[in-house]
Amino acid sequence: MGKSKGTIESEISKAITHWEKNYLGRGSISVKSDILRDMIIVILRGILTPAEYSLCKDREGLLSVKKNRNSLVESGIKDLENIIFTITGHEVISFHTDISTQTGERAMIFKLSSNLENKIS
Repeated sequence: MGKSKGTIESEISKAITHWEKNYLGRGSISVKSDILRDMIIVILRGILTPAEYSLCKDREGLLSVKKNRNSLVESGIKDLENIIFTITGHEVISFHTDISTQTGERAMIFKLSSNLENKIS
């Protein structure tokens, strides 16, 4: 039998942390990945810098931080899709992400080509 659900989730979290540090230049404080049906949901905590929190105090700054951060992540989507495929063997068919400027968390949702949860223990 293959890897357990917990092992796969842990591998995804580690790989995304590694990608953040290499691609974005810094990593989040913590990363938690969950496999749910045909989705992988990743929550990254502590992604904003003190300067970004300061910018988020007004609407214009908040929208600017969200746009810039999302553009950075979207520009690396091929790497992220490859990470998910390498670990799970499942193709990513869509990717969604957003950040909370209140909590400094990013949510990433990878929608897969089939139900991964059914295929693992």
